[in-house]
Amino acid sequence: MRRVILETPYAGSVRKHTAYARQCMLDCLRRGEAPLASHLLYTQVLDDQVDADRDLGIEAGLAWGTVAEATVCYVDHGISDGMRQGILRAQQQGRPVELRTLLTQPARGEGEA
Repeated sequence: MRRVILETPYAGSVRKHTAYARQCMLDCLRRGEAPLASHLLYTQVLDDQVDADRDLGIEAGLAWGTVAEATVCYVDHGISDGMRQGILRAQQQGRPVELRTLLTQPARGEGEA
C-alpha cells in the first residue's frame, strides 16, 4: 500500500469536517493507500482549541512526512491554513502533492478522450 498523508479541513465545523475526512480516508483506502489523518487521530488526546496542543498535533502529523510517499489533499471544502502548512511541508521535502475531490466529481464522459 502506498503511504499518504491525508489533508482535509478540520477546525470550524468540526462535526462536518470529521465526517468529510472519514469519507476521504475511505476513498484513500479503496485506492490501495494507507492514509494517515493526524487531525482525526491527535485530536482524540489534544485540544484543538489550545494553540500549543494544535501546534503539537500538526508537528506530529507532519513528522510522518519522512515515510509518506505523497500528501493527498481533498479540496471540496476548500484549503484550510492547516492544509496549507501540510502542502508547504510536502513541497519542502520534495513529496508529491495531489489535489482530489469527492463531492464534485466530473459527470460521466467529461474529461475523457
